[in-house]
Amino acid sequence: MAEPPERLTRPVGRRPERHWPSALRTLVEEGVLDRTRVLDLCVSRLLRGGLLRNLRLPLETVRLLAPDAEELRARIPDWVGIAADAPSVVAGYAQDVLVELASAGSVPVGALAEMTSGVLFRTEKKLVRAQLALVGKVLAREPGAAGELLPAVTEAFGNEDTDLQERALKLVGRHLDAVDEGVRRELAEAAGLLSPTHRQAAGELFGADLEPEPAPPYEEILPPVPGAQLVPPPATTVEELVAELVVKRLSEDPVAFERALDGLVRHAHRDRAAVEEAVREAFPSAPWEQRTHYFTHTAQGIHVVLAGVLGLLDPTLVEFHRTKGHGADSCLHQALSAVLDARLWEAAALVGTDALPFLLATPTWHTGAIDPLVLVERLRQYREADVEPAPADLAQALLRVPRADPSAGRAAGEADALGTAAGRGLAAWLREEAAVGATVRFLRRDEDKTLRRYHLVDRLVVDAGEHRAVRAEFPPAFQWLGGALEATPRRCHHWIEDRAQWAPVLPADRELLAACLLPTLVGAEGDARGATEPLTALVEAEGPVGRAVLLALACGLGCVDADDRLRAVDAVLVLAARGELDARGLGEELAWLVAEGSVKPNRLADAARTAAATGAYGTVWAILGALLAALPAQAKPVRGLGEILAVAADCVERCGARGEVSGLDALASGRGSSQLMVQAKRLLSALHQGADQPLTETA
Repeated sequence: MAEPPERLTRPVGRRPERHWPSALRTLVEEGVLDRTRVLDLCVSRLLRGGLLRNLRLPLETVRLLAPDAEELRARIPDWVGIAADAPSVVAGYAQDVLVELASAGSVPVGALAEMTSGVLFRTEKKLVRAQLALVGKVLAREPGAAGELLPAVTEAFGNEDTDLQERALKLVGRHLDAVDEGVRRELAEAAGLLSPTHRQAAGELFGADLEPEPAPPYEEILPPVPGAQLVPPPATTVEELVAELVVKRLSEDPVAFERALDGLVRHAHRDRAAVEEAVREAFPSAPWEQRTHYFTHTAQGIHVVLAGVLGLLDPTLVEFHRTKGHGADSCLHQALSAVLDARLWEAAALVGTDALPFLLATPTWHTGAIDPLVLVERLRQYREADVEPAPADLAQALLRVPRADPSAGRAAGEADALGTAAGRGLAAWLREEAAVGATVRFLRRDEDKTLRRYHLVDRLVVDAGEHRAVRAEFPPAFQWLGGALEATPRRCHHWIEDRAQWAPVLPADRELLAACLLPTLVGAEGDARGATEPLTALVEAEGPVGRAVLLALACGLGCVDADDRLRAVDAVLVLAARGELDARGLGEELAWLVAEGSVKPNRLADAARTAAATGAYGTVWAILGALLAALPAQAKPVRGLGEILAVAADCVERCGARGEVSGLDALASGRGSSQLMVQAKRLLSALHQGADQPLTETA
């Protein structure tokens, strides 16, 4: 089976005999199942690979059957393939099998060379170290195998761990005399994969055979700045509109959602009867037709507007949701989602009437932003039609207009000239210097004696600040943006389903958006996945980059899930490419997060290594250099700091940065061979190569 039930690998109750692999072994011992057939099936399944949970049954069965030496030798090619490609636990078992066979001289040199190439290409340090040790033992017993095995050993020259590079180089050096000139030249060419810290040792080893090309001047490689994409116009026909409503997953694509919502409003205004008929045909068994309580607590996305087209909504319920505000203790992402709900209830109430010919808040750019001049033109059309803007629609439109847009000044003048209340409101909004912003801070662990605040999310305080215009003029669902929420720590205990729709609420105020995302990012732990999904939209938004944005990026780089960290890496690099990254500020935020244990060094090192591998060594060093300089002095260094130092050293060696980092001398002056001391000395040496220069601040 490609995905066997997981409980097949777990004991049933406390009796060990009630265990599927044990049962299979018993059936083999009793002769009910053929032993060779079972072994072949299990090994074949391990060779096909896949997720570890799907391989536990065949792996445990093979272990319990305990194949003898002859059965293991018969499957050497399979073990080689498993050691190269299987998940770490399974590959470790295959490697142990091959080590046992190789120690007995039962593994052909060619198979061992193939195994070595495959295992040394892996990232697990334990497997790589064990493989280098195995090759060393075989070569000590069979020096003539060096010609086949040493080229495979050079696979470790490109390993991200410089300690493993050094081990491989020393192994090659011990047996270099046993190879001919052709193999020697091949090994010398592979030495170009080594880190700069080992280039000198490689030069001494290979001598004239190693002819390094002069290194070109370092050039920082950053991703291209993503351009703003225009939102396509809404569907031109009712049939096309209904097809979009039926097929597309609108909750996951803000652009598609906004197009569909605007198209629904426009077509219902032109011909409500045609839209109503098409909706009834497309949704013959819709839940809102069957359940009267379907919309009691939430708008259910665009469904509430469809129900409004069909006239199925209770006017009292609609009015309640349109005017509903927030409790002072509401969480920030509930408040973000409620903005969209308020717009949907408003559209449901007005769809198909002269009061809503089209939506003012439909974005013109994929980020959710609206071109100021486009909004002025929309307000002009409203004036000509003698229509007053719907409150929630107008409020969202204002939040989507970037004040820093080059056309903002001209748009303010044209909006004033409209002579309407909405035009004057837009002009005042564009001319206002203070954006709707937020400040973030963290309570000290001992600041509140009445509460036990162990987790960072329990100490996070977000203050949206006082904005009188928002509190006085915006609808209730928007008033939290003016400081209506209490600035206290709050942890969310419910599922977060519509995070894709958060960023378009505040595309012109990046700092406030980041502050709203922080509780989710700071509280992401355990099996949490997808917390960093809004970061892409965050860095493409408008507005200043302050502490909230930097904290959002820092928490993303330390996420448990590798995909979440990768999205955070992309966000950092895009921000750097836009020239908006405060690398020193990000490093300083990471320093205290690492020091207090909220960001694990190994996860941060993995994220930094990924970012550096794209060619952004200068950017990564600017961040890590600031982190190391700001890291508080402790009697006992942070566990795992050596991995961060290794990435930092690699970045410095490649980008040629120079300077001093406070506290680094103390780390490098200790005795021993721990990774922390080795990498500290390596980083210190790299920083002192050439004339001293001040620490890089930006990339």
